Amino acid sequence: MQAPSVGGVMLPRGNGETVRLSRGASLTDFAEKINANPASLVAVMMNLGEMVTATQSVSDATLQLLAGEMNYEVQIVSPEEEDRELLESFDIEFGEDEGGEEFLVARPPVVTVMGHVDHGKTRLLDAIRKTNVVAGEAGGITQHIGAYQVATQVNEEDRKITFIDTPGHEAFTAMRARGAKSTDIAILVVAANDGVMPQTIEALNHAKAADVPIVVAVNKIDVEGADPTKVRGQLTEYGLVAEEYGGDTMFVDISAKQGLNIDKLLEAVVLTADAALDLRANPEQDAQGIAIESHLDRGRGAVSTVLVQRGTLRIGDTMVVGDAYGRVRAMLDDKGNNVEEAGPSTPVLVLGLTNVPGAGDNFLVVDEDRTARQIAEKRAARERNANFAKRVRRVSLEDLDSVLKAGLVQELNLIIKGDASGAVEALESSLLQLDVGEEVDIRVLHRGVGAVTESDIDLAMGSDAIVIGYNVRAAGRAAQMAEREGVDVRYYSVIYQAIEEIEAALKGLLKPEYEEVELGTAEVREVFRSSKLGNIAGVLIRSGEVKRNTKARLLRDGKVVAENLTITGLRRFKDDVTEIREGFEGGINLGNFNDIKIDDIIATYEMREKPRA
Repeated sequence: MQAPSVGGVMLPRGNGETVRLSRGASLTDFAEKINANPASLVAVMMNLGEMVTATQSVSDATLQLLAGEMNYEVQIVSPEEEDRELLESFDIEFGEDEGGEEFLVARPPVVTVMGHVDHGKTRLLDAIRKTNVVAGEAGGITQHIGAYQVATQVNEEDRKITFIDTPGHEAFTAMRARGAKSTDIAILVVAANDGVMPQTIEALNHAKAADVPIVVAVNKIDVEGADPTKVRGQLTEYGLVAEEYGGDTMFVDISAKQGLNIDKLLEAVVLTADAALDLRANPEQDAQGIAIESHLDRGRGAVSTVLVQRGTLRIGDTMVVGDAYGRVRAMLDDKGNNVEEAGPSTPVLVLGLTNVPGAGDNFLVVDEDRTARQIAEKRAARERNANFAKRVRRVSLEDLDSVLKAGLVQELNLIIKGDASGAVEALESSLLQLDVGEEVDIRVLHRGVGAVTESDIDLAMGSDAIVIGYNVRAAGRAAQMAEREGVDVRYYSVIYQAIEEIEAALKGLLKPEYEEVELGTAEVREVFRSSKLGNIAGVLIRSGEVKRNTKARLLRDGKVVAENLTITGLRRFKDDVTEIREGFEGGINLGNFNDIKIDDIIATYEMREKPRA
């Protein structure tokens, strides 16, 4: 039924019906759902104070605002649900093993190593894999997610374990959370000398949120001050009770540096998996799994480390990974050897994709190249719309009214390029979470994998953006172009430096805050009248010092009589001076203000810029 709405615009009024829309939907998408003219919705938005075109992707909040005005309920479809519906339209089931119990075969556990920075996660993996990873890391910190498979013996039986290596700093929270979600068991590394630290708790919460069993590796038992018993006691407060205390969590005391008890830790992982989990998958179906990490390789193009979760991935298979697709040209294991196929719980590096997928994107094998291309294109379009809708992120949430007021919001525009999608994503996530005040925004105009290109510099020129190159440099003529056009390109190899510098730049955008600093007080002992200058106060400086041209206020009997006065004249005997210090006498002229009496107090002050915390 048609009924007039805001401003007399004719449009259908709802009765509280629910309209399902995807992230980044436009007014045209909304209009199609309610059988309305998109132009009428544009008019409604104008009446609500927002200028939005019919085809522009809009934020969830804008859709909710419009729907509420028209008496509809909007349900924003989650990315996971949207993807499931997309795959169902191609008659593909993701996340389920095909066939019955007879098709399921035991698979190795997938393990994530988590914990506080510097507690020895990388050195532990180093000891397990017998290779030196630490030496190749910038600043000794793990930069990218990797995946590795190792073999061990438990009860004289050969067993395999797959490790996902997640970086261990709060800046990588998003990647670490994703690592936990793709895993079966978490190893929580705690240093015996440091005990439980803030990131230990953070990692523990991620593991609990992913509902995975935890094995605790108490590391550094060989260093001075090591107290493994203290670690057990601390973790009891967070629900991890050691088996020797009557709980069900296995604690293993290790030294990654010395290689002590590494075999016992691997045994604990296998025993925990056997006791708490039923790890089986169908190796015969089309492969499905998750992308752990991806990057652009100079000689091989887009490559992605994928973890097969079910089925078997073979060379020649057509796969779609997030919004990338392609035919598998080659596969490498974690030692760099070529492999022909990869079964459940096996990590491999895949070559042959059209572009670099995101860390955490799911992958699946399909029958035809055309199907893969259609799924990838629809995913890319959906992600693009969602990004358009959220491309300006508030550092602090503000009311819609205050956002619409012109001139209240300042922006720092950024273009982020990196060598791997997970690192770029983590850097963007960390920057968008910086809290430096309500009136400053961060706007990520573009992020991508690969070298800084001329098109990045073009975009930066048109929008006054800063370009961040994370483990990448400007390619070809892009560096000369940036120098010629004055575009600020900053290069980093450690993520924390990037975050600290951008935070400093953001704080520089903030409007300065000023605080009042008292300079000195003067007691009026005598009042002299001058036909030329007006009243002059003969004073004794009680505290501090009084300076010419500073601000002052006049107090009488403790009450403020006059504000915002200026010390226009300052004399000592017959000489003009710039300041008079405590204990000395002098004369003060307050310009046109003449209501000065004996025993008044003149308090002088200045406004100083307050440093940002």
